[in-house]
Amino acid sequence: MLFRAPSGQASPAQRQAFEDTWRWNEGSEQAFDEILRGPNTRLSDLLEALRKSLGESDMMAYLAMMAVRLVELHRVLKPTGAFYLHCDPTASHYLKVLLDAVFDPTNYLNEIVWRRTGSHNNAQRFGPIHDIIHFYRKSPAYRHRPVFRPYLKGHVDSYFKKSDERGRYWTNSVHGAGVRHGESGMPWRGYNPTARGRHWAIPSDLINAFGIDPNLSPLQKLDALADLGLLDLPPPETGALPTYRQYLERSPGSLLQDIWAYQPHTRGVLYNSEEAV
Repeated sequence: MLFRAPSGQASPAQRQAFEDTWRWNEGSEQAFDEILRGPNTRLSDLLEALRKSLGESDMMAYLAMMAVRLVELHRVLKPTGAFYLHCDPTASHYLKVLLDAVFDPTNYLNEIVWRRTGSHNNAQRFGPIHDIIHFYRKSPAYRHRPVFRPYLKGHVDSYFKKSDERGRYWTNSVHGAGVRHGESGMPWRGYNPTARGRHWAIPSDLINAFGIDPNLSPLQKLDALADLGLLDLPPPETGALPTYRQYLERSPGSLLQDIWAYQPHTRGVLYNSEEAV
């Protein structure tokens, strides 16, 4: 319900309007026809197929009304923009195929599972406690900004076991899987990543944390990290590759993943934070 009466009760007029919205009627037919007359043939073919399958049902009315809105939202979104559609699992699978037809599957980024509450008991089935958020970009011009959450205390205790004058740290890779034929695959100070099927891959957050010029080449970045004493250099004859020291106090935390889970009774389990998970 979008609004309530002063008493706090849902408005009977709005309840009726809400229920009437998702019935196959003249408005649903007009929305359906608008898509069929539009330029997106992939979407119109999809809606026709869905109508053959679902008939003139409440779900089909909902999808027709959503389709015209998704087309308009896509039209006005900037090329650098992103789009989140929040829904429950009742129709999330139908909405996903509509979104693929509107935004193109290549612009699909995530299906986010949002655990919105701790429990919702139901004796007839497993408790429904999550919703779905479909996440798309308008085009490859979109640039994602990573979101970080505090580490769990257990993670800090398990990984950041070493320390030096800069504080607690653990060693992490400055190389990634796969061979590259540019400078990121070239030997550096006696270490050859190509021989190990790897290439130099220096994390950008490490470069930013220590004020190193991000425009340097991969080998120059390695030189800068080594000059700052941030690399652990094993004897080259062992075949092992260098690692870097990831310091706890300079670490941004854990990257947000595609499950957003509210966890009740978890205050006190995050490092240096009083938040719950």
